[in-house]
Amino acid sequence: MKTSDVEILIVPGFGDSGPEHWQTRWERKLSTARRVVQPNWHRADREQWAGAVVEAVGQAKKPVVLIAHSIAVAAVAHAAARMPRNVAGAFLVGMSDWNRAELLPGVSHDFAPIPLDPFGFPSMLVASRNDPYCDFEVAARHAAAWGSTLIDAGDAGHINADSGHGPWPEGLMRFGLFLKSLGETGS
Repeated sequence: MKTSDVEILIVPGFGDSGPEHWQTRWERKLSTARRVVQPNWHRADREQWAGAVVEAVGQAKKPVVLIAHSIAVAAVAHAAARMPRNVAGAFLVGMSDWNRAELLPGVSHDFAPIPLDPFGFPSMLVASRNDPYCDFEVAARHAAAWGSTLIDAGDAGHINADSGHGPWPEGLMRFGLFLKSLGETGS
């Protein structure tokens, strides 16, 4: 698949992705990309966040490829069973382990437990070995349960602007390969 064949939905994490974040840069660069807007970027509410993803997918006129980061990965996992059939794939990066009660002190959330049900669409999870928000082994277990291809990003932090991944060209190349694989599988 090419980017022109799909609608790319950028699904940012907690607090939204700022101007230097790779998601924001990709959204500006990819002509068919648009952001899924959450009702409140600073209040993580499972039903609202998963619902916003499902609604955005339902509005698409072409097959959808999701690009989710951090807590948005959990939102996609919660939304997966309710997704319309037009999801061609999901590119997931730097999941946050919301099963850890101490993940963000002072931030209440209801994303736990993160579902382990297989997705009904192809997916790829890029995980870092030193992500402060998710142990690599936890990400690997979720990827296996979801049927996602796991990509080991090495010691890359949370794969955001703070960890030095502003433009993240390696990620964009990996995303391009993911899109190509979707075309090869006929998904």
